[in-house]
Amino acid sequence: MSNRPTVVVTGIGATTPLGGDVASTWEGLLSGRSGVTPLTDEWAQDIPAKIVARMAVEPTSVLERIEARRLDRCQQAALVAGREAWADAGFDPVHKTKDGVPDGQVQGVDPERLAIVVGSGIGGALTMLGQDDVLEQRGVRRVSPLTVPMLMPNGPGAALGLEFGARAGVHATVSACASGSEAIALAVDLIRAGRADVVVAGGTEAVVHQLPMAGFAQMRALSTRNDEPERASRPFDKGRDGFVLGEGAGILVLETAEHAAARGATVYAEIAGAGITSDGYHITAPDPTGSGAARAITLAMRDAGVEPADVVHVNAHATSTPSGDVAEAAAIRAAVGDHPLVTAPKSMLGHLLGAAGAVETIATVLSVRDSIVPITRNLEDLDDGVELRVVTVEPKRMPVPVAVNDAFGFGGHNVALVVRKV
Repeated sequence: MSNRPTVVVTGIGATTPLGGDVASTWEGLLSGRSGVTPLTDEWAQDIPAKIVARMAVEPTSVLERIEARRLDRCQQAALVAGREAWADAGFDPVHKTKDGVPDGQVQGVDPERLAIVVGSGIGGALTMLGQDDVLEQRGVRRVSPLTVPMLMPNGPGAALGLEFGARAGVHATVSACASGSEAIALAVDLIRAGRADVVVAGGTEAVVHQLPMAGFAQMRALSTRNDEPERASRPFDKGRDGFVLGEGAGILVLETAEHAAARGATVYAEIAGAGITSDGYHITAPDPTGSGAARAITLAMRDAGVEPADVVHVNAHATSTPSGDVAEAAAIRAAVGDHPLVTAPKSMLGHLLGAAGAVETIATVLSVRDSIVPITRNLEDLDDGVELRVVTVEPKRMPVPVAVNDAFGFGGHNVALVVRKV
């Protein structure tokens, strides 16, 4: 491991139910503010769950009108977060020709050493559903010629690749709610393999629509605590009854420590290790033993060269489902032990699906940098099967030299990342 490049985070960007950027999102997590609101759309009348966590800032209010019209909502979110991360990393906007094509001159990085990895669990579903309505109601000639680019799962990554002029490859991870975390893990691999010096990586999702919500509702995956939206997402609590569907994006700029130092970049933290496993158990239910998730955490720690005793904080996936939270708790105890302080951001953000892991990795990076662990909202009665030190009431200020973030997804996907202080 000593000869491989050190991968560091130099830029972060987000748009979430707590705010349209990283600063407002981080403030919301530290203050315990909820981004969950009532779902009042007419189409939701027959859906049992009438709460949702929409982006606090509409992407269309940030983007140019023409560029927004050419992008699905998940692509819009990725572009908003990506631009913030790019600027935060100290890169200037990429110069483009009058036709909007990058001219191949990217300040601070060779375009042929710049890659993109953006995950999405479902992709451009809003475009697919919307254009299907257009086709049925108005005919073939009214369907948008941009339908396919807007719905394809690699669309968010492609949008960022065009935005920044990346020529070292554009990749799309599709692993349900672990997509954003897997994108970061792949980015680390690309850098370590010498295929890129800089990788823009993360996840995005935007599927607040009748069909996806009806599907989740029929699975009984959604909380129906409709009278108390801000109290609905309750990770690890005995009263939890499902997750709250959210939307948003989280994007990070990763690069070798050597490349970052050469250009004088500010470093947030190191992505020191990654572990990926699969359960081989059930399409939607987690393995109740948590063994696959535990192996992912163990592999990530081994990759980082750290011991369980070194980990002082776990940023948990914790979706607020009855079976998932207990299985995850078992995995954390098995892999790390019961000593780390745990937080569950979905208690405030809702579940951002393919964007969740990326946004929560950003939160983990900030915990390491700022030496603080955010609270878990709505945890009033800890489930007997959890047996973890979950932070409640107020954030815990303490050194966080090593932290773990985990993410899981339908299909049995497990991803864990180790974040280390620099």
